[in-house]
Amino acid sequence: MALILSELKLPLTAEESSLKEFAARALAMPGSAIHTLRVNRISLDARKKEDICFTYTVTVGLSEKDEARVLRRSGIRIARAPEESPRQLSFGSEPLKAPIVVVGLGPAGLFAAYQLAKNGYRPLVLERGREVDARKTDVARFWKTGVLDEASNAVFGEGGAGTFSDGKLTTRIKDSRAQEVVSIFAEHGAPEEIKTMAKPHIGTDKLMQVVKNLRLGILRMGGEVRFQTHLVGFERNGDALSAVYAQSAAGRERIPCAACILATGHGASDTYRMLAESGLLMQAKPFSAGVRIEHPRELIDRSQFGAFAGHPRLGAAEYHLADQSGGRGVYTFCMCPGGSVVACASEQGGVVTNGMSCYARDGENSNAAVVVQVDARDYGVADPLAGLRFREALEREAFRLGGGGFIAPASQVGDYLAGRPSSGFGAVRPTYAPGVRATDVAACLPGFMAAGVRDGILAFGRRLKGFDMADAVITAVESRTSAPVRIVRNENGEAPGLSGFYPAGEGAGYAGGIVSAAVDGMRTAEHVMERFARP
Repeated sequence: MALILSELKLPLTAEESSLKEFAARALAMPGSAIHTLRVNRISLDARKKEDICFTYTVTVGLSEKDEARVLRRSGIRIARAPEESPRQLSFGSEPLKAPIVVVGLGPAGLFAAYQLAKNGYRPLVLERGREVDARKTDVARFWKTGVLDEASNAVFGEGGAGTFSDGKLTTRIKDSRAQEVVSIFAEHGAPEEIKTMAKPHIGTDKLMQVVKNLRLGILRMGGEVRFQTHLVGFERNGDALSAVYAQSAAGRERIPCAACILATGHGASDTYRMLAESGLLMQAKPFSAGVRIEHPRELIDRSQFGAFAGHPRLGAAEYHLADQSGGRGVYTFCMCPGGSVVACASEQGGVVTNGMSCYARDGENSNAAVVVQVDARDYGVADPLAGLRFREALEREAFRLGGGGFIAPASQVGDYLAGRPSSGFGAVRPTYAPGVRATDVAACLPGFMAAGVRDGILAFGRRLKGFDMADAVITAVESRTSAPVRIVRNENGEAPGLSGFYPAGEGAGYAGGIVSAAVDGMRTAEHVMERFARP
C-alpha cells in the first residue's frame, strides 16, 4: 500500500540519502517499515535564514497494517496515494483529407506538433526562423555586432523566445498536462530533477538541445518541419479554412490544410496585422512593461539565504516581489539568478530586453524585470492592435534613447531614484549586449511607468535588502512580458467564423510561460484530434 507524506523537512546539512530515516521519524515507526519511498516534490524553505531547509512530499510504501495505524493518527500530513491512470484522449471521425499545419515552433507549436505526431497525425510545421544550431550563431552575431537578422533571432526560430531565457518550468496553472510537459522535457534531455523540483529550470544552454531533440522526435513519428517558412495568409472556403499561404526562399506557396494551429508567439507583430486585415476576431489585451534590473548575484544570495549564501545545495537565489503604484500593479517578472540581460529585438528600430540564465546560474549578476501594468487606460479598446502599437512605441523610444545600433539605455538605480541621468556605472557592470548607453531611462518611459518602476524599486528595497542599491543597473525596455492581443477562440479552440483555425499559446493570448504555452499547445492539438479521425 502507498501513502503520500507531505511537509517532510530535511535540514540543509542533511543528505537526501537520509530521507527514509526522516520519513520514518515523522511516521513514528522504524525505517524497516518503509518498503518503498519515492520523491514527488522538493521545495526550498528559506523563510527563516537561520533554519533553511528543503521540504519534501514523498510516497511511502507500507504494509496494510502499518498504513491503517498511520491513518488513524492525527497531527501528521499524510493521505492515501491516488491510483494513477493515464489521461484518456478522444478521437473524431471526420476523414483527414489534407495535412494539419502547425505555425510556429515555440513551446505551444512544439508540443502541439509532438502530440499530433505521437498520435499518428503527421503534422506539417512551418517556422519562420532557423533550426536552433544556426539560430544560436545568428543570435551571438547580433549580440556582438548589433546587426539583426529579422528572421532568425532571440524571438524567431526553433524553440521560440523561451529558448533564450532561463528555461523556467514553474507554472500556476492547474492542469494535469503540466506534469506531462515536464516529463516530456526530461525524456528529451532535460535534467531529471525537473520532475520533482517545485521551481524547476532547464537553462538556455541545455534547453537548446532539448528542443532540438523534440523536433527530431516529431520527425521520427512522421511529422515534417520547414524552417525559414513564414505564414503570410490563409484561404477560406465559406466559413472554413481551406489553405494557408507561406513565404520561403522558394517563393510564395499555397498549402491546403484540414486545420491550422497558429502558435506564433507574441513577437510576430506582422502576423497580428495580417490576421486583423483578414477580419479575424481579436481584442486588445492588458500586459505589463518596464525595465530590467541587475544586482550582484552574491548580494541577492546573501539577502535571501543569509549566512548560508554560497552553499552548494542552494545555488543562486530567486525572488518575486509585488506592490502597487498609482492604482496599478508593479512586480518583478522572469527573475534570472546568475544570468544576464539580453537583446531580444525581432524587428528594426526597437530595443527589447529580456533575461537569460544557463543551467548553472553562476553569472556575476542576477536580474529580473520590474514591470508595471498596462491596460486600456493607456491605449484604448476600440482597436484590437492598440496595445501592440503602444508596445512598439516603447521599443522605438528605447532605441532612440540608446542612440541606435540596438544599444539600450541604462541608468544606475541611485541616479534613477534621484531623477537624474547616469554618466557611467559603478560596482554593477551591465551585461546587456550589444551594449548600453548611460542616460536617464525615465526619458523613454511614459510617466506612469517611470513612476511605477521608481515606486516598485523603493518598495522592494524595503523587503529585500540591497534591491535599491545605488549601483544596481536598470536597462530599458522590458516590453514583451505577454501578448498585447488576444485572438478570440470558442470552446472548441477555433476562431469564431473560421472553422479549422486554432489560435494557441502566448501569441494568441492564452498562456504566460514555457509550461502554460506547451499545455495550451497540447490542449489545442487535442481539440483537433477530437474532430478528425486518426490516420
